[in-house]
Amino acid sequence: MKKTIFYVLLLIFITAAPFMFPAFRTQLATLWLMIVVSMTWDMTGGQMGYNSLGNIFFYGTGMYVAAIICIGLVHDVGIYNDASRSEIMKFTDTQYFVGAIVGIIGAGIFCAITAVIIGYVTFGLRGPYFAIGTLGVAIAAGELVANWEWVGGGQGIALPVYPGDLDNGKLFFYFLFAVSGVVLFIFLKWLYGTRFGAAVNAIRDDEEKAEAMGIHTLRYKLTMWALAAFFVGIVGGISAFQLIHFEPLETAYQTINLGIFMVVCVLLGGKGTLWGPIVGAILFHVIKEVTWNYLLGWQWVALGALIVVTVVYFQDGLMGWLMHKKPEWFGVRIEKKESVGEAS
Repeated sequence: MKKTIFYVLLLIFITAAPFMFPAFRTQLATLWLMIVVSMTWDMTGGQMGYNSLGNIFFYGTGMYVAAIICIGLVHDVGIYNDASRSEIMKFTDTQYFVGAIVGIIGAGIFCAITAVIIGYVTFGLRGPYFAIGTLGVAIAAGELVANWEWVGGGQGIALPVYPGDLDNGKLFFYFLFAVSGVVLFIFLKWLYGTRFGAAVNAIRDDEEKAEAMGIHTLRYKLTMWALAAFFVGIVGGISAFQLIHFEPLETAYQTINLGIFMVVCVLLGGKGTLWGPIVGAILFHVIKEVTWNYLLGWQWVALGALIVVTVVYFQDGLMGWLMHKKPEWFGVRIEKKESVGEAS
């Protein structure tokens, strides 16, 4: 009953947040983006034990796929992205919304399929080799797209502006991100309690033993990564329309920024937990906003210090630390041993 009340109140707060803090709607939308990419990274890194540095590949690919679908439904993509064109290509309100929704969904599906294809190669690697291999995929994708003139090359893609009031546009994108995050949370809460979730955890604990028990490990790994890629592609597609203009290296395939941030969020909150990535994303986003606004020039030093403190003092993340210090908060009973004098 208490959990139900908590979730209802949380849902009410999520709905009311952009109206309670109208000046921070963009920051709140970005917070939801951080929550989603953190939870999806933990799906493979925390739950399955495969630490990827290339999940940003699905984010950037999602942006481009969503944009290409939206543009392609109305105009020729190559002509639209031609820097030398003089023709103004417009979108009606209906074309914008249909293109955005179809593009976002298409981005998720495309990224899921791509994850399966890439996974057949990368899941042959383990440990740091898997991390480096996935990072190489993301970097290579950014360079390839930057030299692909059909999708705008290095100049990127400029999408149509949200048709309507600017504040309504901020609300629109906030709720797109928020709905994605809530749906992902509900899905993962169910998934982690199923036999599939147990099998994925078995792969993390000891993959050889899991295979010996008859678990088709490759199938589970591909499925888990495809599910994660689907949601990353979704929020990547949403970001494309929110940002309006984006380019490959600094915005889409930003391995140094968002690609690292999602990992730090999970480490800060706690790997392999449902709430850890969420708590970590919230804390990291607040710290990032403060340092990027008030410590400009020193923000990367602050970020490095945060990573060092987390790794040295909170190796299990904040949630892991709390579970150790306050197990009763998580429903774990600790029976105190009676002293010899009391026992006699």
